[in-house]
Amino acid sequence: MLVKKTLILLLSLWCIITLTFFLMHVIPGDPFIGEQNVPKEVLQALHAHYGLDQPIHIQYFKYIQNLLHGNLGYSIIYHGRSINQCIQEGFPISAALGIQALLIAVPLGILMGTLAALHKNKWQDTSTMILSTLGTSVPSFVLSSFLQFIFCIQFHLLPVARWGSFEHTILPSIALAALPSAFIARLVRSNLIEVLEQDYIRTALAKGIPWFRVAFKHGLKNAILPVIGYLGPLTSNIITGSFLIERIFAIPGLGQWMIHSIYGRDYPMIMGLTIFFSTLLILSMFIVDFVYIWIDPRLRKQKKPVLDA
Repeated sequence: MLVKKTLILLLSLWCIITLTFFLMHVIPGDPFIGEQNVPKEVLQALHAHYGLDQPIHIQYFKYIQNLLHGNLGYSIIYHGRSINQCIQEGFPISAALGIQALLIAVPLGILMGTLAALHKNKWQDTSTMILSTLGTSVPSFVLSSFLQFIFCIQFHLLPVARWGSFEHTILPSIALAALPSAFIARLVRSNLIEVLEQDYIRTALAKGIPWFRVAFKHGLKNAILPVIGYLGPLTSNIITGSFLIERIFAIPGLGQWMIHSIYGRDYPMIMGLTIFFSTLLILSMFIVDFVYIWIDPRLRKQKKPVLDA
């Protein structure tokens, strides 16, 4: 099973690399021109320097060869800067912000969803659904601007932007955690309500097991399994950071490199960051698959669960 999943991982990554490479060469425009009039001789020299004058299949095989050696290439708009160096500078910042947001989103979402399910059709449930609807419907840039206005401009409690201290991380972490926490809350609520209506829950209650023990030990344990499946793409996306949130709060993470490279048609940078993001996503889903199997023995034994009362 491990070998099969590893082969699928490598094949998926190769498809992403190949597709992204050829799409970059299909996109119209030239990274060396922009809005300037570059002499033809200078343009040809730049193309030759970066190997863009060679046939596309030669460029592709050279790029794959460099990737196998761990070299993502050099930026076009940031002269002399390797993409590996840019990732080393930006990823720790994006990862720190993402982990902080993840530590907010997962416990908060599970808590809200559990309270809503245990108090179905009561004010706790209604309040949770209203908050989760706002969390999923309000765009992150709107929420970020609102948080800046309230906590920075109106009450002067936190810094508006930049990166440097723990205070700078609070608002962007909240803005980044809003959507996943709302989604997790709705996911936990719907699954926990369904689980609590199962026959083995009624059997446990009939045996005299306390309600809270049944709800948390047996109900929540099974209801939380879909959340674990969601943690794969969530972890990858939230740790690599949100481009918009990093832009709004002027955070020097990977988001700024990606945005600037798109504006400047920096093909090597776009390729390198896309491959890096894709690798994190595939690896996180790969790890979550095994965690899912470890938590749920039914996927290994193919047996019906027996209630451990």
